[in-house]
Amino acid sequence: MSMIAVFIGRLFIALIFIVSGINKLIHVTDTNAMISAAGLPGWLAVPTGLFELIAGVCIALGIYARLFSTLLAGFVLLTILFFHRDLTDPMQAMAAMKNLAIAGGLLCLFGYGNTRWSYDALRRKRRDEIAAHEAELRAARAEGRAEGVDAPVVVKRPWWRR
Repeated sequence: MSMIAVFIGRLFIALIFIVSGINKLIHVTDTNAMISAAGLPGWLAVPTGLFELIAGVCIALGIYARLFSTLLAGFVLLTILFFHRDLTDPMQAMAAMKNLAIAGGLLCLFGYGNTRWSYDALRRKRRDEIAAHEAELRAARAEGRAEGVDAPVVVKRPWWRR
């Protein structure tokens, strides 16, 4: 039951960033104005929208969820520093607390990392299966009975893992 809650929570957190990224990309001029008002360069609107959209989709699908949850937690904490500094204003204080809660949820997602129903979990499971089969094959070869073991699974490793 807890894995279902983690899965649904992962989707809810991802939805925040997917919708926010789409809105930033649709309303680029408004986003430019908001970013410029905070003293940051206005050209950051499109990269920010793309980052939120891509990171949200990756978290929803469970692709490098730990990495993107950490990056998004840092991003959300930076928005507190740049956009919600005036904690005497009740609206700004509420927005800062909301962002703090989102960062906490993202850090919890980092802690759970590769949960079920994610691409990361499927990739880890397949890697473990291949490693077990390769270990069995090495043991059989060491005993001199490699012919009795099924043909090895040929795995073409990416260039960065060779």
